Amino acid sequence: MTDTTAKTPSRRRQRFPEISTRAWEHPADRSALVALRKLTGFDDVLRKLAGLVSERSIRLMFLATAVKTSERQFPELHGMVRDAAYVLDLEQVPDLYVTQDPAVNAFCIGIDTPIIVVTSGLVELLDEEELRSVIGHEVGHAMSGHAVYRTMLLILTNIAARIAWVPLGNLAIMAIVTALKEWFRKAELSSDRAGLLAGQDLQASMRALMKLAGGHNLAEMNVDAFLEQAEEYEKAGDLRDGVLKLLQVLPQSHPFAVVRVAQLKKWAEGEEYRSILAGAYPRRTDDSETSVGDQWKAAADHYTTTVKESKDPLMGLIRDVAGGAATVGGKLRDTFTGASRNGSNGSNGNGSNGDGS
Repeated sequence: MTDTTAKTPSRRRQRFPEISTRAWEHPADRSALVALRKLTGFDDVLRKLAGLVSERSIRLMFLATAVKTSERQFPELHGMVRDAAYVLDLEQVPDLYVTQDPAVNAFCIGIDTPIIVVTSGLVELLDEEELRSVIGHEVGHAMSGHAVYRTMLLILTNIAARIAWVPLGNLAIMAIVTALKEWFRKAELSSDRAGLLAGQDLQASMRALMKLAGGHNLAEMNVDAFLEQAEEYEKAGDLRDGVLKLLQVLPQSHPFAVVRVAQLKKWAEGEEYRSILAGAYPRRTDDSETSVGDQWKAAADHYTTTVKESKDPLMGLIRDVAGGAATVGGKLRDTFTGASRNGSNGSNGNGSNGDGS
């Protein structure tokens, strides 16, 4: 990595001196990170484990096969990563590499000295402000130390593949992998917020996510319509669709694009974002005093609120279960047997199965 200077961003944006990553971390992500940071010696263990996935080898490979940005190579991208580091007050600017790959992707690797890699496909897809949000996203990963999750996922997935023939052992590992993927999905939401703070252009951040879903033809797309699509996805269908959505998201390491757009807009319109822009945000000097218990409570409160406010039919059922609703069994039976919602459950004496509408 290279040292940052007092160079200001290419356009005027609010800077956040001494900002703690807790300011933008999603509650579920933050609770896990705070707990990990409190574990004495954990960093040393992860550094040793990182060697198992050849982190140094990966870094050398990009140095050998990709283009390292500088004032002479991809200078605009180089300026963007420096800008993001300046705005988020990161002392050491991560090295940024561009690799020839038509697939649209960006990632941050490394625990001690993280590097950021973007593909040529991503660079060609996004405009300047959209790229700024993505690079800020990756700087957020570097600052939060999300490589810890990625390293653990790689190691545990490798272990699971090797012991797949041991039923109970494999199940135990896969349960941990599933939990790590949930953390990583929330880490992506955290870094979307960091990208917004780095770029401070909500429309650009949302456009970038929309382009990840629909490609480069921006003239044929509309952010407001994409947000409506996110709303449609959340409340779509009945309990069967709710179950299908849950099954579809569990294997994913990233939230779906419509979910990310909706979540980012909601955060940008909330008090947290306004407070940060006003200079009222957590400082790094207070990180050591952060309570693990308080962060786990915040994460639990978040999930409780999510279930309470969700329009998803499955989340509605969970609310019914939590409230002791007597109709839960009937809802499940009617849904999975194809009985009409407005039809009889047998109380009218004709035992109708409904018309399937």
